[in-house]
Amino acid sequence: MFVPLYEAVYERLAVGPGTRLLGLGCGAGLALLTAAARGASVTGVESRAGALPALARERLRPGAWGALPPGDIRIVEGSPRDASPPPGRPAYTLLTVFEPIGYGTWATRAPTEQLSAAVPLAADGAAVVLSGWGPPERCGAAAVLRIATGAADPPRGPGGWRPPRGDELEETARRCGLRPAGAGRVACPFGYADPDSAIRGMLSTGFLDAAIGATDEEQVRKELAEALHPYRRADGTVWVPNTFRYLIARVPRSRVPEDGPAYAEGAPAERDALGVHAVRTGRLRSDRAGVSP
Repeated sequence: MFVPLYEAVYERLAVGPGTRLLGLGCGAGLALLTAAARGASVTGVESRAGALPALARERLRPGAWGALPPGDIRIVEGSPRDASPPPGRPAYTLLTVFEPIGYGTWATRAPTEQLSAAVPLAADGAAVVLSGWGPPERCGAAAVLRIATGAADPPRGPGGWRPPRGDELEETARRCGLRPAGAGRVACPFGYADPDSAIRGMLSTGFLDAAIGATDEEQVRKELAEALHPYRRADGTVWVPNTFRYLIARVPRSRVPEDGPAYAEGAPAERDALGVHAVRTGRLRSDRAGVSP
């Protein structure tokens, strides 16, 4: 359901051969798979052991992507410090955090620690992508999860959910020494074949673990069914509209002036090797001539 987000970011940054991507919180590896299909070299870091990194390894098993040299697809369990480029390999040109802030393992703390550990592994000027929930009025899942997690006290825990703040992505980037350079919004609807599938899907995210621990699973299922009712269609399917926001930041270059460039949400596609407009002065800019999806 997050594939539209991955594709919008990769298209905007012209991800392909020559891209060396480090994905933080890579989960089951779908974002890495999408980048590898474009010809990128990918490394994923997942701190949660178990089924998620196992599925990522299966999806990205050696030989599955013959166009990439051996060693250009890796899944690392642990911290970003364990994902240093192999000897002889250049630094990463793109860092991604596609697990939205306010979601899952990022819900109880900003990803400053992991992101700060990953930034030294990236090349000067490399792009760093953070993602988060869009405006609450455009996120049906946010309303569902707010109702469903109301039983938890506190209302979130590890693997939980919390509402986003409008400037949270920018704050996180700046705390890690990064320069915001562009942003956009992408529609990522959650679609399910029927209400039971929707409930199973919501429970599988881990969003609701805190609520289940505070009450019981049956109670949470009842609250979910009620919260999802407005999104049922006449044919029995469940369609929950959502909008997610992403921020493109940059690892600073020593030659970039301290005042830095302004950035515009909805700036047009960035098309050089690092996915950035560079001008002769060494400054970076974001045109306002276009609007991204």
